Amino acid sequence: MTAGMNQVRKRTGTYAWRRDLARTLAVVGTLAMGTVAASPAAVAAGGQPSQWYLDAMRAEEIWESTTGEGIKVAVIDTGVASTASLKGQVLKGLDATEADGDATDDYTGHGTTMAELIAGTGRGGGLRGLAPGAKIIPMRVATEDFKGKKSQAWDRSVAIRAAADSDAQIISMSLGGQFLEAREKDAVQYAQEKGKLFFAPVGNGAKKGNKAEYPANYPEVVGVAASDPEGEVADTSQHGDFVDIAAPGTNTPFWCDETFSKYCVGNGGTSTATALASASAALIWSANPDWTANQVLRVMFESAGRGDDWKPGTVSNYLGHGIVRPNAAINRGIGKPGDPDVSPLTNERTAADGSSDAGAPKEGAAKDDDAAASLPESDAKAPDADTAGAAKDTGDDSQLGLILGGAALVAVLAGGAFAVVRRRRSA
Repeated sequence: MTAGMNQVRKRTGTYAWRRDLARTLAVVGTLAMGTVAASPAAVAAGGQPSQWYLDAMRAEEIWESTTGEGIKVAVIDTGVASTASLKGQVLKGLDATEADGDATDDYTGHGTTMAELIAGTGRGGGLRGLAPGAKIIPMRVATEDFKGKKSQAWDRSVAIRAAADSDAQIISMSLGGQFLEAREKDAVQYAQEKGKLFFAPVGNGAKKGNKAEYPANYPEVVGVAASDPEGEVADTSQHGDFVDIAAPGTNTPFWCDETFSKYCVGNGGTSTATALASASAALIWSANPDWTANQVLRVMFESAGRGDDWKPGTVSNYLGHGIVRPNAAINRGIGKPGDPDVSPLTNERTAADGSSDAGAPKEGAAKDDDAAASLPESDAKAPDADTAGAAKDTGDDSQLGLILGGAALVAVLAGGAFAVVRRRRSA
């Protein structure tokens, strides 16, 4: 079965992955957070015991090499409060809503959770970030939970442009909506021109129409899917050619509300996955500070966890290039940075200063069937030595390792209502 043929299975093989504008205008639609609405269990103490993915990703081993120091991540969300875990981690940001308040006023707790997942120190029983050496630049925008409060119409595009002009190397935006918006699209292209690496959730509506969401569906943005502790795609995580990579997103802790009195555990979904993908990028970039965004992302793709029978040259519509595996990139050297000026999302050349011919794919750009050469053959043929046999290493078959389900391409989503559509894959 070739990369261009349809497959209906989400999983073709497994192996253990070792610890290793709504409020804008009616026509724009309603913003949707990447977090899945669930019935979370409250956690009286800190949320650290529920951070299973840190062991699965071998965070302690990564931290011996790097903690993300020197990297700044712009978090575009509901605000980022200065919790105990984020003390000293949050830099001056922007309240793009222009309402009463500040970028550190979080009106739901969602943005603060994302920031802690990325750069939390764990102090006070708070969440331990995957990249605790990184710093957060908060960019507060309005969602539908921002009810009854005055906000400017185009705050998401304003926040993206501000993030692009900031010192942040990475933009993490765990929000999305189903409508393309011209100002936002231009802002996303501007961010790419400034050399930023932009992550966004593909959405949690797999059972509710599975409609592509923005900004994940823009060519310049890395669309992140959610995986579960078994390494399969979360059943709510949306699928399509807008999925570029996956990260853990189920059974994870988050602040229950804006009072910051307790954590809950539930399906953080593609929001959590986006934060963890952003943190993974921060770790890799910190270990390789001279790389460009293109090189960091290419190594993320090439080092991602894939199943035994994940065919070379294919990209899954469920897990993209695979599940993030920063330890494999940092401590085992998997993945080649390649050309600093070519985007691994589109295979289009970008200028040395970070600028590019952003937008719809150019005529003649690489397609699924002819992009196989960019996937290292050796990495696709055999299980990774760092991932095989997790349970055996611990002597515990119930170990919460990540079992990665390899998925090949399924049919791309049919047509779109917009002139600018998602990029076409590079493998």
